Amino acid sequence: MSRVPLIEPDSVDDPAIEEIFEWVTEMEGTVPNHFYLEMNFPEYMKHKLRSTAVLWEEGELSMPEIQHVGIAVSKANGCEYCTGAFCTILDYGLEAETKYVLEFLEAGTDVLDDARLEAIVDYALIANEEPTAVTDEDVERLRDVGLGDKGIVQLTHVVSDFASYNRINSALDTDYDYQEMWREANLTAMNPAADE
Repeated sequence: MSRVPLIEPDSVDDPAIEEIFEWVTEMEGTVPNHFYLEMNFPEYMKHKLRSTAVLWEEGELSMPEIQHVGIAVSKANGCEYCTGAFCTILDYGLEAETKYVLEFLEAGTDVLDDARLEAIVDYALIANEEPTAVTDEDVERLRDVGLGDKGIVQLTHVVSDFASYNRINSALDTDYDYQEMWREANLTAMNPAADE
């Protein structure tokens, strides 16, 4: 059970938040619990989600690339809630094949045959785990696959943004409301010995 209450949807009467909820529903099919959890601090939530929307819509990265980063970073951070969210967006909102999303969740970049996407996810995982471990070669690899300065800064912000969502949902134990298959696949991917 979430460590802070989920604000009832009926109590939302702010047009800016209603607009955000419409945007989220397009991508996920519904408004997930973490939005109602974050309604405990609506003044910040509006700005945070607008910032996320800019990161998703205004830079050099495509929406599928962003969701791959979300899955990889959330899995690395052990956030089953966000992993389920980004799998849902890639599968439902962006109409990727469910089988492919499951394969990516379980095997990561091993299933990718796209050099650009592989470079993006690899960089994201390094920047997430140990930012000071990023090298000039890691950044040059992003340039080699077509990212400019804007895209490199965007990607680094995306990693940070996703990690912040991982933290709030993990620390406050947001009630999981995504498909159970994403949670099960994530647990298997994080603990492959349990599947043997």
